[in-house]
Amino acid sequence: MVAHVLRLRLSLLLGALRGDPSHVVRTVSGIVLLLVAVAAACAGVLTLQDASSDVALAVVVIAGSAVTLGFALAPLMAGAIDPLDPRRFAILGLEPRPLAATLALAGLISVPVASLVAVGICLVIVWSAHGVAWVVAVIGVVIAVVTCSLFARVCMALAGMFLRERRSRELTGLFAIVVLVVVVPVGVFLGSLDWQGSVPPQLSEAVTALAFTPLGAAWALPGRAAQGAASAWASAGIALATVALLALLWTWVVRRVLTTTERPVVARERGGLGWFTVAPATPAGGVAARSLTYWLRDRRYLMNIVVVPVASLIMLVPLIVAGVPWAYAVLVPVPIAALFFGWLPHNDLAYDSTAVWMHIASGIRGASDRIGRLVPVLLIAVPVLAIAVPLTTLAHGRWALLPAIAGVCTSLFLCGLGLSSISSVLAPYAVTRPGDSPFQQPQRTGAAGGMAQGLVLLGAVVFSLPALWWAWQALTGDVEQAISALWAGVGAGLLVLVAGIVIGSFVFERRSGRLMEFAEST
Repeated sequence: MVAHVLRLRLSLLLGALRGDPSHVVRTVSGIVLLLVAVAAACAGVLTLQDASSDVALAVVVIAGSAVTLGFALAPLMAGAIDPLDPRRFAILGLEPRPLAATLALAGLISVPVASLVAVGICLVIVWSAHGVAWVVAVIGVVIAVVTCSLFARVCMALAGMFLRERRSRELTGLFAIVVLVVVVPVGVFLGSLDWQGSVPPQLSEAVTALAFTPLGAAWALPGRAAQGAASAWASAGIALATVALLALLWTWVVRRVLTTTERPVVARERGGLGWFTVAPATPAGGVAARSLTYWLRDRRYLMNIVVVPVASLIMLVPLIVAGVPWAYAVLVPVPIAALFFGWLPHNDLAYDSTAVWMHIASGIRGASDRIGRLVPVLLIAVPVLAIAVPLTTLAHGRWALLPAIAGVCTSLFLCGLGLSSISSVLAPYAVTRPGDSPFQQPQRTGAAGGMAQGLVLLGAVVFSLPALWWAWQALTGDVEQAISALWAGVGAGLLVLVAGIVIGSFVFERRSGRLMEFAEST
């Protein structure tokens, strides 16, 4: 059986080079790009022969941990069909343990694993140049490769078990956003460090911590041995325990899928529902899915989203013209963007037109409506701010101010969301109708619309004053106040957000009749 499965695996790999000519061209182009990337990675790894052991250890542990995490996340994000899915062998009546071992062995025959092996060979050469016994280096690389392969096997099987019913481009987009939020700030931070032949102090503790995790233990084993550290044994134990646990988990997954009856009807029932497939089956989840559909398709919403970063960046021009130093001027756009992101849903209910009757007629609770409507803004603003804050800190040049900038942006954003949750039900005003140009403004009577907009913006700034004050103190002298600005911003933001949702929920339930009248009249 093992030989048959291995031959099947090889046939599947070679089969990618057959079929439609366009498909073959895409496959060959992908292979060429992968070979170029692997060659560049190998060349970069080999340059570590001339570096110190500490630098080599830091680079290998950080990069290796990222690669291991990538092997685990890629199956969840891609949603590709696994040709070695244990379900395909269910009709053969095989025992779970032998089948699990066979599929784990066949999983090592893949293009990503082959690329990882090529880089691993270069790592053996590097550690040998640093005085590590080649046997220890080979053991560390082998354990790392097996760990990555098992991570991919387990996560691909779990994705097939639990995410197949919800698999859609929306879910893939959510995974991509999460990775983007993590990778870009970390990449900006690492790129800003000045190594100068030694490990920056900001990374030393991170490398030590990763060396004792399942992600980095195997990669750290040869480097710890090169330093003669007794912790090499601890890293070896953690790496072997990780492989053992993944093997047990893989065996359990195979046994589970072979003895569980599938429900193919569910995927058909949920197919084509977009965000409703991803969102939880709760009232708040339904509101969030409907709001996401509107926000990402209605050009009125899209125009509001585009205007926020553009308007924030334009503010740099008058500041620079007025002679404000770059180090100070560059700190302005991101807090302004955070403030306007929190302000965006202040009149969200008016954009629903008559669709708001669904919420009121179904007796949905105000909390579900308020929370669901905030999901699109959170999904859009959080990644933008998570990337913009470290970039702003990099442009300013002082990473010690990162907590202060994050605290100010968090406070402005969350306070704006909380106040908007009240404003959208307490003082809605007429907006452009669906299908009309987003630049066309309807006739309004009274100043309720202008007051609602101004009060939300002003209130968010007022509630953020503590964070702004401590951030100013950190900027002008006492940099230790940056942590105070962070906690003040997070605390004030969460407090106003929760209070805004509670008050807005109460107002929504009490003014449902008037909201219906407003929706019908606009």
